[in-house]
Amino acid sequence: MTAHTDRPPAIEVRDLTVAYRSLIALQSASLIVPWGQVYGLIGTNGSGKSTLFKAIMGMLRPRSGSICIDGGSAATARRRSVISYVPQSEDVDWSFPLSVRDVVTMGRYGAMNWLRIPRRRDRTLVDKALAQVGMAEFADRQIGQLSGGQRKRVFLARALAQQASIILLDEPFTGVDKNSEATISALLRDLAREGNTVLVSTHDLNSLPQLCDAAALINRTVLLEGTPADVLEPENLALAFGSAPAPLARPQKPSLSVVGLP
Repeated sequence: MTAHTDRPPAIEVRDLTVAYRSLIALQSASLIVPWGQVYGLIGTNGSGKSTLFKAIMGMLRPRSGSICIDGGSAATARRRSVISYVPQSEDVDWSFPLSVRDVVTMGRYGAMNWLRIPRRRDRTLVDKALAQVGMAEFADRQIGQLSGGQRKRVFLARALAQQASIILLDEPFTGVDKNSEATISALLRDLAREGNTVLVSTHDLNSLPQLCDAAALINRTVLLEGTPADVLEPENLALAFGSAPAPLARPQKPSLSVVGLP
């Protein structure tokens, strides 16, 4: 993970529409996420945040629109392990005899041969990732024996071990303890300072200004984007959280970009 200069945006989404059969989950959504930032996604449950993540990762096929990662196709970025995804919840058999180290080593599978035998570099990166999230002392513990916050840290370590320069995190603070929240937040800020990009969805509006450099408000499309302070203005939050959309025919602050309304 290194700093990036003179490159296209880390993530560029243009006029993206995604549907689950007849249900439109995202419509004409556009978003540009620069390098070297923690970028927040804000919206209610069902607003399309997880759908956007899954579309970027190729888990959902868009009905229309385009997704560009680091100036190339999303498929190419995924093959090159440029991008990593930590979903809101993992479909895991918590009783399966996998250790914390085993789970984090999965982040290296794309760099291994078909036998998936870790080399020295793989083991070094796994150890480094565990240390970064404060879970080195739990490396040999069975994954199901961890708390919710510890599990979130382990799956973040898996993404770090992958050496992706773009990390997508879907609600990483849900159900975690304060220590895990502080550890994850500090690590995300460190990653951004190193030139990497973190796209994170969160319901914790109070911590948004400290965590994120920029944010976007989502309600089945990208309503607006700007600094956390601007996005958190009451009249802007009403676009997604209020009983009725606020009118667009009003002056906007220069740092705020109104993108679209559903």
